[in-house]
Amino acid sequence: MNIVIVESPAKAKTINKYLGSSYEVLASFGHVRDLPAKNGSVDPDENFRMIWEIDPKAAGRLNDIAKSLKGADRLILATDPDREGEAISWHVLEVLKEKRALKDQKIERVVFNAITKQAVSEAMKHPRQIDGALVDAYMARRALDYLVGFTLSPVLWRKLPGARSAGRVQSVALRLVCDRELEIEKFVPREYWSLIATLATPRGDTFEARLVGADGKKIQRLDIGTGAEAEDFKTALNAASYTVATVDAKPARRNPQAPFTTSTLQQEASRKLGFAPAHTMRIAQRLYEGIDIGGETTGLITYMRTDGVQIDGSAITQARKVIGEIYGNKYVPESPRQYQAKAKNAQEAHEAIRPTDLSRKPADLRKRLDDDQAKLYELIWTRTIASQMESAELERTTVDIIAKAGARTLELRATGQVIKFDGFLALYQEGRDDEEDEDGRRLPQMSPNEPLKRQNLAVTQHFTEPPPRFSEASLVKRMEELGIGRPSTYASILQVLKDRGYVKLEKKRLHGEDKGRVVVAFLENFFRRYVEYDFTADLEEQLDRISNNEIAWQQVLKDFWTGFIGAVDDIKDLRVAQVLDALDEMLGPHIYPPRDDGGDVRQCPTCGTGRLNLKAGKFGAFVGCSNYPECRYTRPLAADSEATADRVLGQDPDTGLDVVVKAGRFGPYIQLGEQKDYAEGEKPKRAGIPKGTSPASLELDYALKLLSLPREVGIHPETGLPIIANLGRFGPFVKHDKTYASLEAGDEVFDIGLNRAVTLIAEKIAKGPSKRFGADPGKALGDHPSLGPVAVKAGRYGAYVTAGGVNATIPGDKEKDTITLAEAIALLDERAAKGGGKKAKGKAAKPAKAASKAKPKTGGDDDTPKPAKKAVAKKAAAKPKSDSTSKARAPVAKAAKTSAKPATKATPKKSAGKARG
Repeated sequence: MNIVIVESPAKAKTINKYLGSSYEVLASFGHVRDLPAKNGSVDPDENFRMIWEIDPKAAGRLNDIAKSLKGADRLILATDPDREGEAISWHVLEVLKEKRALKDQKIERVVFNAITKQAVSEAMKHPRQIDGALVDAYMARRALDYLVGFTLSPVLWRKLPGARSAGRVQSVALRLVCDRELEIEKFVPREYWSLIATLATPRGDTFEARLVGADGKKIQRLDIGTGAEAEDFKTALNAASYTVATVDAKPARRNPQAPFTTSTLQQEASRKLGFAPAHTMRIAQRLYEGIDIGGETTGLITYMRTDGVQIDGSAITQARKVIGEIYGNKYVPESPRQYQAKAKNAQEAHEAIRPTDLSRKPADLRKRLDDDQAKLYELIWTRTIASQMESAELERTTVDIIAKAGARTLELRATGQVIKFDGFLALYQEGRDDEEDEDGRRLPQMSPNEPLKRQNLAVTQHFTEPPPRFSEASLVKRMEELGIGRPSTYASILQVLKDRGYVKLEKKRLHGEDKGRVVVAFLENFFRRYVEYDFTADLEEQLDRISNNEIAWQQVLKDFWTGFIGAVDDIKDLRVAQVLDALDEMLGPHIYPPRDDGGDVRQCPTCGTGRLNLKAGKFGAFVGCSNYPECRYTRPLAADSEATADRVLGQDPDTGLDVVVKAGRFGPYIQLGEQKDYAEGEKPKRAGIPKGTSPASLELDYALKLLSLPREVGIHPETGLPIIANLGRFGPFVKHDKTYASLEAGDEVFDIGLNRAVTLIAEKIAKGPSKRFGADPGKALGDHPSLGPVAVKAGRYGAYVTAGGVNATIPGDKEKDTITLAEAIALLDERAAKGGGKKAKGKAAKPAKAASKAKPKTGGDDDTPKPAKKAVAKKAAAKPKSDSTSKARAPVAKAAKTSAKPATKATPKKSAGKARG
């Protein structure tokens, strides 16, 4: 028997059919281990020793894999063909070694770029060993992200109340958005005028020509700056006679774009289909894992995380055949097109994203796919076919015209473009973000010295416009141009920025929110080097060098950490007031816009004598009066306020009723119609507004989606019962029978497909039943010195930490997903000291003792957290290995014995940082 490990159950089921009865294919369900979400998981003092712990959801599956190996001949690790896939295989293998589940089995690593019978069978013939360089690159990236997040985020919490977190690449992406906001605010419009004449040839054909010169001088777009200048030119042009001076027609060729990479797929899906990058990647994952075709599940596209633009020779041959069949041989180039990746280090030299079988035309698959899957498949198929088509042949024409008005000579120019042979344009043209094609007009036939007749003259006033805000597509493009992050991480980065309220998406444009702008201002003032574009790009290049086995991963971390921890140490003694003063100065143009009366922008509007300045509160930064507490004037950072209630968004096309945003006792909500529109005893249909969504930014389409919930995703293939998607108190979820499964980052409640829903339900069932009455078991953090196990839970009134019957609310300026054990202990001790909790009575003297025990984990009394001290690690390592009742201590002893290869922490806890990258 041969045991094959893949990530997803859908993939496992498909591949098992391909390989036959001598193989058993098991799913790891993605990553099985991660760094614990607490200080000390990466120790710079121990050559960046990393302590890994098993994900609670993976523990049972790993046991099943270990049991299946008994009597097996081979263990075949067949996870995805990238760094993350390599890391998953390595993690699985390490856990199996620790469980001593491996005896004499042969261990092999295979990769395939598509889930088809041919691709999988071919991969099995060419096994290899795990690529240590790719694993090292993964560990370096994971350690860097951990060290930045768990060192910088607590500094933000202490110095900038209300801030949530900061990440290595996330912060730089946020800076791009916020810098654009600053450009827009500082932009000063400039007046200019254009003069465009509508001219007619002797044959009656008309066209437009723009004024480009006068009296021997060229006129650029902004040169005519006043109405008086424009009027002067208008007078001359109205009196002028027009003659064609020259006609210059030049042939040109336009070549097709390369097949899709991860980045270009996200950009085009955003432009053409309106898909968010996270949504695009979710759908691409489904297409990669495949659908049922003729009784066999087959992958429809190749692997969707790639920087490569080349495609397999057999696919090129197939594409050329399809082009000839549909468009004819003149659309097939003489030789196949070859493309070169622009990226410095195209990720593991993967193929571009393409259909696995180009003979499967989009129309043939439309009935087998849902709407979004069909749209994305068609986009990928079209781009792939177009990339192998003949170039378009164009003729670009420039006509220069002389206008004589007495002694004055004025020059006009008309430009146009004629497509002589459409080539690939017959099928596909790449979308644009903000550009307009001014040369796309077709000009009539003209000859030099031919007279022209003026029919009209348009004199138009314009004002220059600020640079446009980033769309999701243009931000991804800019990040790729700068070399920031990797395409496989862009979707999760954008999702995090939106989830944390740092940016908002409004009319398909990303707006920097006040919360995000304050964070960026803080980082630019005190950690400028670490949000510089060049620095981040250089670090990405070093990570690529690790994957090429050119540099040791610990050396990259050492070089980074030395400067980074120094910057953290430099700021730890700064008072919050000093930080706020610096941010107040930097954000001045945003916080204090010019007044209509030209008065002092910082004068308090209430008392008239106080000065407005930046202040920090429990829920973030705000503007307040310097005369506090005598004057209690406050306002948000932005001077304008949002309208949040009783706003009609439009009409529901099905019922004709108004869709209204209303203000309720528990916050704003959406309502369909009014009570008078319903029968007696019937209540209007309502929907809550999800957390993080601004009521002022709500649009009709999104409101109708909210009102459409709950929605039936489909029928479960095994039970025949429906799966329902809905929004709940703790976020979006899917429900099947009595099983509820929360949607993960990137999943959308409005369009989650049946396959994904079945997977989430299966994962929830595999995790095991919840506590009685569905109580939240919470996320384990570790042990309190006197109260026992500490857990983070989501309660009716917000998140809290609990231990030994003592419950303590997590303050609004901290996140339940990132709170550390030391912070939880401090909250519990404070609560216990006040007499809170069932078991807190009679223990009033213990909190001080508990706090002192927690000190080593937070780095003493410093307000800057540090990873676990070397002495603490050695002390833990000295303890003997214990039995199953104290598994949490045993891995630390094992971890201390090695510095290069991380150890495993066996106690299952929920891990953080699951984003693929």
